[in-house]
Amino acid sequence: MPNNQETKLLDILLETGKLDETQYSFLVEEQKRTSKSFEELLLERKLVDEDFLTKVKGTILGVPYVDLMGKEIKIEVLNLLPREVAETNQAIAFDRTGDDVSIGMVNPRDMRAAQAIDFLSRTRKFKPHYYVISSSSYVSALKKYKELGKEVAQALEVAKEKYEVPAEETEQKMDGRLEDVIKGAPVSRIVSVIIRHAVEAGASDIHVEPYGDESRVRYRVDGVLRTSLSLPKYILPSIVSRIKVLANLKLDETRIPQDGRIRDTVGDKIIDFRVSTLPLTGNEKVVMRILDTTKGVPKLHQLGFRPRYVRLIEEQLRQPHGMFLITGPTGAGKSTTLFTILDMRNEEGVNICTLEDPVEYQIRGVNQSQIRPEVGFTFATGLRALLRQDPNVIMVGEIRDSETAELAIHAALTGHLIFSTLHTNNALGVIPRLVDMQMEPFLLSATMNIAVAQRLCRKICERCKAATEIPPEVEQQVRSEIQAIPDEYFEEVGLFKEAPLTLYKGRGCLRCQDTGYAGRVAVAEILVFDDQLRYLVTKGFPVEAVRKVLQEKHMIDIRQDAILKALEGLTTIEEVMRVTAD
Repeated sequence: MPNNQETKLLDILLETGKLDETQYSFLVEEQKRTSKSFEELLLERKLVDEDFLTKVKGTILGVPYVDLMGKEIKIEVLNLLPREVAETNQAIAFDRTGDDVSIGMVNPRDMRAAQAIDFLSRTRKFKPHYYVISSSSYVSALKKYKELGKEVAQALEVAKEKYEVPAEETEQKMDGRLEDVIKGAPVSRIVSVIIRHAVEAGASDIHVEPYGDESRVRYRVDGVLRTSLSLPKYILPSIVSRIKVLANLKLDETRIPQDGRIRDTVGDKIIDFRVSTLPLTGNEKVVMRILDTTKGVPKLHQLGFRPRYVRLIEEQLRQPHGMFLITGPTGAGKSTTLFTILDMRNEEGVNICTLEDPVEYQIRGVNQSQIRPEVGFTFATGLRALLRQDPNVIMVGEIRDSETAELAIHAALTGHLIFSTLHTNNALGVIPRLVDMQMEPFLLSATMNIAVAQRLCRKICERCKAATEIPPEVEQQVRSEIQAIPDEYFEEVGLFKEAPLTLYKGRGCLRCQDTGYAGRVAVAEILVFDDQLRYLVTKGFPVEAVRKVLQEKHMIDIRQDAILKALEGLTTIEEVMRVTAD
């Protein structure tokens, strides 16, 4: 239903002669049919000029109008709103006088956007004054943010003569340029820009690697690796050397892999980078894992766990001892969930000790240790030491081998609550995996409290989300999965099991860089070890018998949880199939 402001917009256009009665009636009916706003329909049908429409909107809202098309905006003013904030809230900082900053917004009545900018203004000590701008005006101004390619291109122009090496030049001559590489401003600038753009894009990893006759930079965003920049091949050794310098690695060692760390401030964030180099044929590759040390630990519901799952986990956190395992493939978000759960147990009177590789989140009140296998400080040796630290709760980053598994079970048997992660495809795979590590079933039966299996689906971008057509074969498959999901799961999220099927996808926009996705959401399954399941553990954990028990308890698996999230409009059915494929 259109709101009063939208109806008033149409009335003003009718009064000023911009619309006739026929067009007015058509727009009202079209709005009912499509649920689009009058503004969208007016622009789609080209019934009104966008600038005039924006002026009318400003009059209705009581917000002054400004046209940013062709307007010169100083870069220091533009950067008062980081690009990420500008894209998320469709807002541009375009002028400043003293502490007063003029902010153009496509939708000034977006209270969430205004609150975000007000919060930022207090941090950066300026007073915002709002103006309404058109979408075209916003897009034009947004282009003034320096793009990754353009920034690097400027540095490359300077670097070309200095670092380009003719094919006939010997390795000895190149070695003579090492000091230039270390101190060279162009290469330092390129590395700095690559890092900054990765952090601003919300990337989890940076890949710098050769690619045929050139080299490339790829960012992993929302779990998907995408090429963000192509570079001349000659600059790659210089970039790799610069990263090695920052990570305190050996510059002249290119025959073996090296690992290091960098800590840098990007904007207002303190970022740790885990650096890994890999020798390739005639070259080297670098991967940098990005760890934001200023990022707080999220809550379970923020990660995507449904309320009944949160209740089950909270019940298990009250157990005085036993094992709490989180399982899934690499990159499934296990560590984040583990720290979220650990933070829930963090309270006065509880001694929590951790063994991590690396320390990703720093939690006040938790004793966190970084393992260092190169000096013999492994998960196993660390766990032995922690048992002498009078712990109530122990978190082991990962159970990688039989020795660590045995020590974890021993600790759980002697009155400690143990948290850890394991690599299995689902929650049912936890027991067979530990048995493969030579753990006795009767010990597992006595110690296992809960297993949580999870993966991450990309979330649909809220700004460009829309219902999508469903191919018949997909509808048939989804309907089949839905029938196996208990009714109460639909009731919890306000859906009806027999209702017409509606699925969603993102059309692509500036905010999501035309991918249709922004962020990720956890999909999970939970296995709580009650007396029935403990008995089945001692009998070899037969899968069919376990599934029957879970069905009786109305538990769902990862695929079913993901399908529910697709029906809720959180993710796409394509993501569901990709992430939950066996």
